[in-house]
Amino acid sequence: MLNRFYNAFDGETQGEPRKADYRSAFQVDRDRIIHAQAFRKLQSKTQVFLSGEYDFYRTRLTHSMEVAQIGRSICHFLRTQRGLLAEDFYIDGDLVEAVCLAHDLGHPPFGHSGERTLQELMLGWGGFEGNAQTLHLLTNTLYENEAGVRGMQATRALLDGVFKYKKLFSEFPRPPGNHFLYDPQAKIRAFVFGGAAIPKSLQAGEKLNAFKSVECQIMDWADDAAYSLNDIVDGVKAGFLTLERIETWAEGEAIDPERQRLLDQLGNAIRRDRLEEVFAQKIGGFITACRLRERNNFMAKRTNRYRFELVVAPEAEREALFFKKMANDIIFESPQLQQMEHKARKVLFDLWDSCWANYVEKGSRVINLLPPRIGRLIEAEKTPAGKARRICDWLAGLTDGMIVRTYRRLFDPEFGSIRDLS
Repeated sequence: MLNRFYNAFDGETQGEPRKADYRSAFQVDRDRIIHAQAFRKLQSKTQVFLSGEYDFYRTRLTHSMEVAQIGRSICHFLRTQRGLLAEDFYIDGDLVEAVCLAHDLGHPPFGHSGERTLQELMLGWGGFEGNAQTLHLLTNTLYENEAGVRGMQATRALLDGVFKYKKLFSEFPRPPGNHFLYDPQAKIRAFVFGGAAIPKSLQAGEKLNAFKSVECQIMDWADDAAYSLNDIVDGVKAGFLTLERIETWAEGEAIDPERQRLLDQLGNAIRRDRLEEVFAQKIGGFITACRLRERNNFMAKRTNRYRFELVVAPEAEREALFFKKMANDIIFESPQLQQMEHKARKVLFDLWDSCWANYVEKGSRVINLLPPRIGRLIEAEKTPAGKARRICDWLAGLTDGMIVRTYRRLFDPEFGSIRDLS
């Protein structure tokens, strides 16, 4: 049965048209993401704890899979509510799954600490942002080889679904903050909007960054639902979140009756060793907290993806925010993770400096540090900014294990036998 929610505009691809096959355009999007090397690398990229530190915690890969499951479930739930949707008029679960699976592709090794370090290193060269890097992969480098630069020929709806932020690096005052597109991605933004002019009313402040398709909104809430709850579960299992630390943290917070109820639920679940069961039920509550409503904007007549928006019950949003703050204050600000951030910063800075000295500002002694193909891509760039982006792409594409082994080969005198060269 034809799904009337989408039209030819939504399914148009960037670049050459695709050959028709037995799958829908959005199923092709999903399959191309799943079979990409960048997706497999997520299994060894940090979500909260460094890769390999524990064998039960979430990685970027398992997190992305959980977000995709929540996203699909939201689509199914909204479809059962009828009202604005119908049997032949609904938000495509394959598309939302593809958006969710892709949403973290551009994140570098060492989690958010790696992202902050690359933001610092790239500040003078066009910036670094995890979401913008995801788009860079999808449109430019996902299937890159010796023949040249090539993305995945994604549909407009997929690219727009990943487009969490739509304001360019140069459209912000300096420093630009953490949420922006790279300036060369202006053409991708133009493609997503079908060449329509962006109204001045959206250009002020963060309004353009908040202007998202309904699939992007679903992915964003699914992401919030996953990490606001699952970071707590992993934190407890890893011993970072103990009842004593939670009680100490709560003493410094403004705890109203609603927050006290959440604290009591958490404490009881930990004491009874039922945390995963209780928090799995909370994810179900976050899914059923979703509704759709119609909206009016400059894209609403062109695509239903902007005619409708996701509305989340305020109490569910407050609960997610409460657990995110708890995780940030107790886990992410802990000395253990701050020490890891310090180490990640040193690793990235040292590797960046070595690449810069050997591929950009070459001295009298130059060595080939990087894989030959990466070295040739850097050499082919005509400007320092282009070379910086290539170095950044290489660093961002490494897994936690790959970047640590590379660092040790360069700087650890005890590491470097033939067995260590893989």
